[in-house]
Amino acid sequence: MPEVPYEQRTWPAGPPWRTFGTPPAMPAPPDDEEAGRRLGRTSVHRLPRHDEVRLVNAALLLRRPLLVTGRPGVGKSGLAYRIASELRLGRVLQWAVTSRTTLAAGLYEYDAIGRAQAGHAASRPAEAPSTGNYVQLGPLGTALLPYRLPRVLLIDEIDKCDIDLPNDLLTLFEDGYYEIPPLIRVKTQEPTAVVHTADPGQTATVTAGVVRCHAFPVIVMTSNGEREFPEAFMRRCLRLDIPEPDAAALGEMVAAHFGDRLGARQDRLIEEFMRRSDRVGGLAADQLLNAVHLIAAGHFPENPDSAAAAEEWTALLESVWHPLGGEEAAPE
Repeated sequence: MPEVPYEQRTWPAGPPWRTFGTPPAMPAPPDDEEAGRRLGRTSVHRLPRHDEVRLVNAALLLRRPLLVTGRPGVGKSGLAYRIASELRLGRVLQWAVTSRTTLAAGLYEYDAIGRAQAGHAASRPAEAPSTGNYVQLGPLGTALLPYRLPRVLLIDEIDKCDIDLPNDLLTLFEDGYYEIPPLIRVKTQEPTAVVHTADPGQTATVTAGVVRCHAFPVIVMTSNGEREFPEAFMRRCLRLDIPEPDAAALGEMVAAHFGDRLGARQDRLIEEFMRRSDRVGGLAADQLLNAVHLIAAGHFPENPDSAAAAEEWTALLESVWHPLGGEEAAPE
């Protein structure tokens, strides 16, 4: 069956109170080259858990953000890439949060100094570059542009944010629009402005300094469970907890990146990984991939043919599979 062009694809209707009437004005987003690196480039199909499918579908239909919780390394951020890949929604916009992150930084940045220098350098005011040349939309600001289909936005490690950020996001999530004051101030002289977006080399046209979404973005926020969020914020999210991956899930992940190059060795390595993970209080899935690559690349055989080689392999695994907390848990 031929693929439906982006301009003709439709999206399920949301609740009336979560419908935004802005006409779609953006072209199709770029493809996501990052997805293959994160999810694997083979044709192996990874089966999601039933509760994951149920909650993702509910978030899509309700136009609500997903708050994805779980221990570090269980694959929370990968969910955003799987959604974008499965639904062909293009490049994932990623916003990494720290304690210094502000809402404004996620929306846009304005180079006021560069704009002033360009104005002074111009021989006549009419020759000065457009103000939009000095506006750079952030990942959150880009996600709210009026795309026909929703963009996928990954807000990574939101539990590291400043105490005010969750409340600052509430109005934005409810209204689906934001203002860019530098463009509002010049809207009489420049009714429209072409600004840079968070997609490399891409631009967007902003009218009267206001950005309004057409399709509310698919927002995946990850949290390691290190803090509590305000009730008003939690009421507007759907929460999905990612458990420790079992042997089958780890096998699908390894196969997605390496195919069947390890054969029966894959199962033995996964069993050993899970035993050590239980012993040290949890390991990250990418630590397993590191060990698999060492074997698949042929540098370190999993079945050494000498005692010295076996000791070297064991020591290497202990370094690769080091406890995430820095110290190995004491045996029970």
